[in-house]
Amino acid sequence: MLMRTDPFREFDRLAQLMTGGTSAGTWSKPNPMPMDAYRSGDEFVVVFDLPGVPAEAIDLDVERNVLTVKAERRPAAVAEGVEMQVAERPLGVFSRQLFLGDTLDADRIEAAYDNGVLTVRIPVAAQAKPRKISIGGASSEQQQIDA
Repeated sequence: MLMRTDPFREFDRLAQLMTGGTSAGTWSKPNPMPMDAYRSGDEFVVVFDLPGVPAEAIDLDVERNVLTVKAERRPAAVAEGVEMQVAERPLGVFSRQLFLGDTLDADRIEAAYDNGVLTVRIPVAAQAKPRKISIGGASSEQQQIDA
């Protein structure tokens, strides 16, 4: 399984700090969606941290062995007349793509969302699982011919 990364992410973050820019409107810096990925038995498990994102604001799509996770964090409702003092929480639409190898079964992907954590389970394809191969020999072929 390959994952798309942004090699210039840290450079962008430093440039924003130096110029006094904010990350409002985008969540691509410094890390759009922190994640962990591991294999557990016959499946890959990918876990994304999406705090403050409601389940209905998350989209999962698979096309040509590419899994795309999109999420939108909306601004919190602030009462009229309230003046924001600090706004560090990133807002907006962000996405992450995972390139799935041919050994994974993209048709049977399952996802669950609980307490701001999205868990995606991707089964290993049946044809990619290890299997025993029987060995035939001359003696078994000879027995079939004689019979």
